[in-house]
Amino acid sequence: MEIVRCRDYEEMSSKAADIVCEEIGKRPDLVLGLATGSTPLGLYRELIDRYGKGTVSFKKIKTVNLDEYVGLGEDDAQSYAYYMRSNLFSHIDIAPGNTHIPDGKNADHESECSKYDAVIDELGGVDVQILGIGHDGHIGFNEPGNAFIPRTHRVKLTEETIEANKRFFERRADVPKFAYTMGIRDIFRARKIIFLVSGKDKAGIIREALKGPITPEVPASILQLHSNVILIGEDKALELLDE
Repeated sequence: MEIVRCRDYEEMSSKAADIVCEEIGKRPDLVLGLATGSTPLGLYRELIDRYGKGTVSFKKIKTVNLDEYVGLGEDDAQSYAYYMRSNLFSHIDIAPGNTHIPDGKNADHESECSKYDAVIDELGGVDVQILGIGHDGHIGFNEPGNAFIPRTHRVKLTEETIEANKRFFERRADVPKFAYTMGIRDIFRARKIIFLVSGKDKAGIIREALKGPITPEVPASILQLHSNVILIGEDKALELLDE
């Protein structure tokens, strides 16, 4: 695993954008796996800026998002579909038909998971996957558990995840209790993973994920086995890796 230490969030975001743009330069039609939450926002702002300057185009890019809340439609301001349009898609030249996010309004869980797996398979898997990490070690919404679940599934969010995400909602009670998430196998099969981590509060879980045992109780620990992960993080988020 390559580790890139950055002095602050802005440098982390810029270095991640450098890699994404470099990969698009090599393959303009690559499949880009996308994450949501606070951590990748700076990366998305950088990509929008570079698109505006004419240094990168997304015309041929296909995207697949890691997850979506069950019960939220694409026009709900708290959905990840809305997040992606607001923070990236509406500001670049990507074709709407080339963007893929689970349908949170599909109440047929098995059907939606199978459909999303088929999308990933048809695209040939992910070329470059953007990842963050939750305070409990989750990647996507693959929560701590007894086994790594390989493919798209409906997951019950842990109380820790709900607590962490309540800041995006008016009330804690409004945070959805379930989500659809890409499975560990499809994340792990990405040809390159750009793993972003920011904030001193992530230092402990990063050490546990990268220095501790590989276990589904810390889903991100599976990344220890991947052959092409670039960890880009703020110094304060990586400070415990040297202990």
